[in-house]
Amino acid sequence: MEVSKVLDVKGVACPMPIVKTKKAITELETGQVLEIHATDKGARSDLAAWAKSGGHELLDYAEEGEVLKFWIKKG
Repeated sequence: MEVSKVLDVKGVACPMPIVKTKKAITELETGQVLEIHATDKGARSDLAAWAKSGGHELLDYAEEGEVLKFWIKKG
């Protein structure tokens, strides 16, 4: 998977991970992938729901210690 941009929102509480993700994805072209690093546990359900409602695709999700990683393809 080729990542076009990495967004670091570690240590940021809801709703800022979504706000920053929304801003970052507008800078990408359709089909490009945004990788997000977060520590807010609520981001897991929030980002999945946001991606689906926005016409984007949550490609993958992983937990590495305290860090949650998401890969979203812009729709």
